[in-house]
Amino acid sequence: MIDVGAKPATRRTAHAIARIELPAALAAQLSEGEIVTPKGAVFATAQLAGVMGAKRTSDLIPLCHPLRLDDAQIEVERTGPTEVTVHCHVRATERTGVEMEALTGAAVAALTLYDMTKSVSHGIVIRELRLLEKTGGKKDWRAPAAALGRPAAARQKKIRR
Repeated sequence: MIDVGAKPATRRTAHAIARIELPAALAAQLSEGEIVTPKGAVFATAQLAGVMGAKRTSDLIPLCHPLRLDDAQIEVERTGPTEVTVHCHVRATERTGVEMEALTGAAVAALTLYDMTKSVSHGIVIRELRLLEKTGGKKDWRAPAAALGRPAAARQKKIRR
């Protein structure tokens, strides 16, 4: 691991996303809100799994520092007729950044969405996993506007459970 012992603990935040493309049959179920499969409520389970993934990042990714997260939030947002975007927002007061926690949370939520809905279709595609923003530490960083995809006005309703 990298020695971060001499660094001051500062407020660190990160926002990562995972974009998921759904087959038409699954997207049709989505238009009615929460999808419930034999395994349970898909979005609620994905949200919980994403938070758990963010909290357990150091157990999953070699050489990541174990961090005490102050907050981890997962949002599932419909961003197109067949697209869902998972947002993971993470915050901590630590000596190292929380980007990996945000990316892991988004990835685990997306994988859980896949696992929960594969009985409907195996055609689900997790297309993109990326960091959108991080603050704290030596410098703040934000993805260029052109890399963010659809403008906010094109977004559809957020799905929160």
